Amino acid sequence: MRKVNVGVIGYGMAGSVFHGPLIASVEGLVLSTVVSSKPDAVQRDFPGVTVTPDIRAMLANPAVEVVVVASPNSTHFLYAKMALEAGKHVIVDKPFSIRVSEADELIKLAARKKLLLSAFQNRRYDNDFLTVRKVIDEGLLGNLYIYEAHYDLFRPQISAKWKEHAGEGCGALYDLGPHLIDQAVQLFGAPKTVFAELIRQRPGAEVDDYFHLILGYGALRVILGSGWVVKQPGPHFMVHGDKGSLIKYGLDSQQPDLQKGLRPGHPRWGRDQEEYYAELALGQDRTAKSRLETIPGCYEVFYQGIYKAIVHGEPLPVKATEARTALRVIECAIKSNNEMRTVVFSD
Repeated sequence: MRKVNVGVIGYGMAGSVFHGPLIASVEGLVLSTVVSSKPDAVQRDFPGVTVTPDIRAMLANPAVEVVVVASPNSTHFLYAKMALEAGKHVIVDKPFSIRVSEADELIKLAARKKLLLSAFQNRRYDNDFLTVRKVIDEGLLGNLYIYEAHYDLFRPQISAKWKEHAGEGCGALYDLGPHLIDQAVQLFGAPKTVFAELIRQRPGAEVDDYFHLILGYGALRVILGSGWVVKQPGPHFMVHGDKGSLIKYGLDSQQPDLQKGLRPGHPRWGRDQEEYYAELALGQDRTAKSRLETIPGCYEVFYQGIYKAIVHGEPLPVKATEARTALRVIECAIKSNNEMRTVVFSD
């Protein structure tokens, strides 16, 4: 089997919890180099991996075929551009960039250099989203009128993390918005209209820690939200159609399992707790409800798809143009909030 060497820029949460373990779990991919100022942390997790503080040194290494940009949001565009110019295939963690104009420049550069460019939208492979998508695709709920998804946290105190302080690409919308928006766009395509509220709720907050988006699709309303002071979250998904409703509590298990050291292939990998199985209410009887077993999550499928795209020429698991659409929704949301009105989505 052909081996593909991968370099990762950054070893914070994204690099250490997600990219490093997932890359190492996929046959054919080799985590060869990490750009980090924390060599001890990298070597503890991946003995033998080359660690360098110098991005250019990694980019100059012809053995590295793929570069993963897992650094702070404000650096995504610059580092992705540097990697493409160095002749590397590139994967960018969410958000793909801060501005649509930056995304367009990266997409054009990748096309000109004949290189692959993708975005790490791992929550397409959440167990709950896979389940919701299957129910919608099979038409069990009929014509949909309301799709609501929340990603809530309980962080009443502002932490020292860069994403909670003033800066480009910081705040809840750029942090959790790309997940919820990408899932919605996967299901329904680009919206016709966008309405948004972005609020700083916690005392001393420098960036938005609450957002509420309403995406318009004709009669269908897609409601996406996140609050960072939510002690007891409500449903993660609520979907309502003319044949029934789906209610789903709880978040996907893969992130906490990765943090605990579990890896793809473990018997519990990607599985949901039975108490969080979705509740389906179908038909005319309002009291008739059933539980639907959650489809196992599979973050590793993203990197399996990356390998197949590089080696076998198969389609990328996430296209850069799809990430651009999600970023455009974010730009429309910011415009809506600033102007206090619903805006028409335009490409």
